[in-house]
Amino acid sequence: MRARPAAVTAAALVALAVLLGACTANRATPTTGAASAPATSDQESRNPMSANDSAATGASPAAGHNSARSARPSADPSAGQALLAAAAAGDLAGVRAALQAGAPVETTDQRGRTALLLAVTNDHVEVAKALVAAGASPDAVDDQQDTPWLVTGVTGSVAMAEVLLPANPDLTLRNRYGGVSIIPASERGHVDYLRRVVQTDIDVNHVNDLGWTALLEAVILGDGGPEHQQIVQILLGAGADPAIADRDGTTALQHARSSGYTEIVRILEAAG
Repeated sequence: MRARPAAVTAAALVALAVLLGACTANRATPTTGAASAPATSDQESRNPMSANDSAATGASPAAGHNSARSARPSADPSAGQALLAAAAAGDLAGVRAALQAGAPVETTDQRGRTALLLAVTNDHVEVAKALVAAGASPDAVDDQQDTPWLVTGVTGSVAMAEVLLPANPDLTLRNRYGGVSIIPASERGHVDYLRRVVQTDIDVNHVNDLGWTALLEAVILGDGGPEHQQIVQILLGAGADPAIADRDGTTALQHARSSGYTEIVRILEAAG
């Protein structure tokens, strides 16, 4: 009667030994699933890229992410390039389609130019409206220190300025020459643009890296003709100081005299 319990005990010991051996083998040779789970978790803890970031860059989300995050739609990797191309071409429908496809509104090209900067450069006003409505910044700086707002001073587009002003551009941002938007506008004789922008809080006496104000630049680089005569009048009316001299101590009046710009000389002399 005692032999059967002993046999049962021996059998149990054998089974226990087999079980322990299997556990030891499993520890020595982990399965693929057991090895990958901790590695994925460790990578996620050190890598700030989320599942949504992975989707946006074309990478596959890790299997361990919850279904709610994995279910979010990802952007078409080509949507950003499509947005830039459409903005440069003035293709409003293409811009809207690219944004709908998930293109980041601040996508940049190899020169750091956003879609809005490309639209402004080419004076595509309706495209710019759509981009501003989508949240595009008028202050995004490219590799040459241009921004959408600064470029309006080069193009002289009043319509574009009206699109960007409600987006509250930083009027103190400077281009690669250290100038604000009205300085290149004054040089180029953009009369209507200047007349509109001096109504803002822009500093009409800002001095660029060359030591020139908008008034000095209009006289030094202008041609003394009717457009630049109007530029000088607008600037003076907006509070430009004719006494500010360049680095050599030469005022706008002195430059006008030396260049033979008699009408501008008359305007400046009348201003005192």
